[in-house]
Amino acid sequence: MNEIATAGGPEADLEGLLARIAELRPLLAENGARGERDRRVPEESIDALKRIGALRVSVPKRYGGLDLGHLDAMRVGREVGLADGGTAWVVSLLNSGAWYTRHFSERAQDEIFSESPDTLVSAVVAPTGTARRVRGGYVVTGEWSYNSGSWHADWALLAVRLQDERGETTGEGQVLIPASHYWIEDVWRVAGMRSSGSNLLLTEDAFVPDHRAIVTEERPPARGGAASAGTASAGGTGAEGTGDGERAYRAASVPLALLGPQLGLGRAILDAVTVDARKRGIAYTAIERKADSVAFQLDIARAAQMLDTADFFAERAGAYLDSIEPGDPVDYLPRARVRGDVGWAVENVTEAIRILLSIHGSSAFADANPVQRFWRDQAVVARHGYVSPSFSLEVYGKAVMGVENLDAVVL
Repeated sequence: MNEIATAGGPEADLEGLLARIAELRPLLAENGARGERDRRVPEESIDALKRIGALRVSVPKRYGGLDLGHLDAMRVGREVGLADGGTAWVVSLLNSGAWYTRHFSERAQDEIFSESPDTLVSAVVAPTGTARRVRGGYVVTGEWSYNSGSWHADWALLAVRLQDERGETTGEGQVLIPASHYWIEDVWRVAGMRSSGSNLLLTEDAFVPDHRAIVTEERPPARGGAASAGTASAGGTGAEGTGDGERAYRAASVPLALLGPQLGLGRAILDAVTVDARKRGIAYTAIERKADSVAFQLDIARAAQMLDTADFFAERAGAYLDSIEPGDPVDYLPRARVRGDVGWAVENVTEAIRILLSIHGSSAFADANPVQRFWRDQAVVARHGYVSPSFSLEVYGKAVMGVENLDAVVL
């Protein structure tokens, strides 16, 4: 199924996709508890999301993808998050994997997407493995955590420390490896986001040809002189070099992608609490409906406005990322502001959920109530290093003060 409502341009693509996700919400929500129990998103949910194009968000149009921007990808994650956090996390991270893949050579992209735009790529961008230079490519060994969406991916995009033929570090890069060349260790046993399948990925002596490797950072060889020719020439130009007019990406999308599911979870809890408030009273009072309580109304207003604030900052960050054109200068301050926007959005979602749980009452924590699962899911991913409010605000605060935090990843 390669044609998914592409008529009408990107906005029509997004509107149609969001509407199709909304129609799937009962199925995704029903499967949420099973996904937590099985510690993986049910294949029924993944297959349904594939059919409507939700996992083609960042795939180039030439392969049948939707080729949407950062902001739209975040909106997709938010919409799925209204039904289930683990499913939204997997969708967002696999769409990020497709986005990263488009930076590789056109040959690599053809290898992955030419047979199907629904090929799924997981990604771990911390360089915890090595890629040693050999003739025609690299030999990759290592282990990577946490590999979200691991149970569903056909390929893995992995950050590595590049080495020359002698095993000396020459820089950092990324490689693409098919699922047949790695294995998964089932280690993801946590309090929340249990269905995300964020397991440990391992590979040993896997050969990766040059066209499936790129250099992201070069370092001078330890013994002086120019970098090795093999290291300097690895990889390709990726989507920016194809000249096909597709959307070119220059800023990292991961922080924004991690935010979408949290925005959806916050809204899902707000919806559940407001529906309950129209039916139930407040214990140990004469108030027959929570909705009639002024104190309850004030707390609902605070929580709703915090979620609105999170949405506004997320939208601003996404709009900025999508405004960057190839060759545009990118100043440090607006880059740092994106990180600050994401952190501030996460802080507002977290606080809104705290308020909502308190006014929902002890029933919020019943095993049968999905609200407690939404809460645990968001509590886990709010601690992800890429979206940490404290660190994100530190990055932005230093930028505002003119102190460049160059060792920090701000996008």
